[in-house]
Amino acid sequence: MNSDFSILRRRFLQAGAAFAAASFLPTGISRAAGVDERRLTIAPGRASLLGKDKPESDVWTYDGVVPGPLLRVRQGQPVRILVENRLDEDTTVHWHGIRLPNDMDGVPGLTQPPIRPGETFTYEFTPPDAGTFWYHPHANSLEQLGRGLAGVLIVDEIDPVAVDRDLLWVLRDWRVTLEGQIASGFGNMMEAGMSGRVGNIVTLNGAVPGDQPVRAGERVRLRLVNVSLARIMGLRFEGHDPLVVAIDGQPCEPHRPEDGRLLLGPAMRIDLMIDMTGVPGGRYRVTDDFYKGLEYELLVLAYSDEAPLRTTFPEPIALPLNPLPEPDLSAPDRHDLTLEGGMMSRMKEAGGMGRGMMQGMGGMMGMGQALWSINGTSMTGDGHADMPPLMSLARGKTHLITMRNLTAWWHPMHLHGFSFRVLTRNGAEAPYSQWADTVLMAPEDTVEVAFVADNPGDWMLHCHVTDHQMAGLMTVLRVANAGQEK
Repeated sequence: MNSDFSILRRRFLQAGAAFAAASFLPTGISRAAGVDERRLTIAPGRASLLGKDKPESDVWTYDGVVPGPLLRVRQGQPVRILVENRLDEDTTVHWHGIRLPNDMDGVPGLTQPPIRPGETFTYEFTPPDAGTFWYHPHANSLEQLGRGLAGVLIVDEIDPVAVDRDLLWVLRDWRVTLEGQIASGFGNMMEAGMSGRVGNIVTLNGAVPGDQPVRAGERVRLRLVNVSLARIMGLRFEGHDPLVVAIDGQPCEPHRPEDGRLLLGPAMRIDLMIDMTGVPGGRYRVTDDFYKGLEYELLVLAYSDEAPLRTTFPEPIALPLNPLPEPDLSAPDRHDLTLEGGMMSRMKEAGGMGRGMMQGMGGMMGMGQALWSINGTSMTGDGHADMPPLMSLARGKTHLITMRNLTAWWHPMHLHGFSFRVLTRNGAEAPYSQWADTVLMAPEDTVEVAFVADNPGDWMLHCHVTDHQMAGLMTVLRVANAGQEK
């Protein structure tokens, strides 16, 4: 095994060097002829969240299903997606993790006008990176995401990856009543100042989790996507040794998770290679133990009685790297972001945040009520016109951002428009050459990330615990166009 990983590491670093000078869309990826055209309709619908013979739930859907339809496209092929809004309120679609033009990013007011009821908007972009991504609204996102609006976008590699099966698990929780309806109470201030709206049921691909059929001897690529509002998951695979091969769509050095536990915060994705080494007819639990005392069985890997597909496995696979510009760390521009607020945290007053925060915490958030801040400033809601940037980043330069979480709560921090290299966590070098677009920060964590600001526009940076974002844990970073005031 050690020999395998030495070979993998050498090949991974060699591949990284080959891509270091790649452009936004590499010359090695040919643009496919024509445009891949799709259509999505956003409308109310119904779903069986509690299982068969249980009351159906009223939900909001893409094309009538939750999660939304899987959109599978090709790396380097132009995509055009027409979105129709049949809700009674404005919406948008944010293509989470895709490096695309700013006016296609889906933030209402900031990057595009909202899609009004009965109207359409056409998104056009060419995905430069292969990997696992997803899409969701960025308008009234706490309720729209909480009522079901989420789907997965997979960008396939130019050359298929050699596995026996490619599986997708879209994981999310819901808060439902005994009658199976989505519970009201979105924007509860107590939750917004703590861990966010954590649900009381968990679904897999929109249904009650059941057995996952597998066969002994097969190699599976398993794509995990957490589209919850706030739930963090700590997954363990009984009797198996999953290999992490990508984080947030970006390949990393293949590695085993620390202590066998996969941490998956809201908006995060992890791609695994799992060799099915169990015995025919065997049953192996997959559990979530993130919340102490609330551990539960997510599902069971249920082996068929068939003879093993193979008895020995080929060496592990490293995914082909994407054409990300490598940060130059010799003299980066340095920036600091400090996260503050929430209950039981060190709080500073920022735009009224903290003053009277403990009063009426059981109530609902109104527009502009801030419970969190970044560098002493709070932006609430989903985005609007003329949002002032917290900082301007010189275009084309490497920027190293130090984020400090001075709160008592976990925060998956997401940057629109870019993937960043995770450099350090609490002073220790981050292992496995990790890239991400959403980094999960524990209380009191300090994380350093770096990226090349090659994509102009005003880009959101926010916590993906959606209550936290709506209550102020959000800001804007500006990458200036030529001639634009910085």
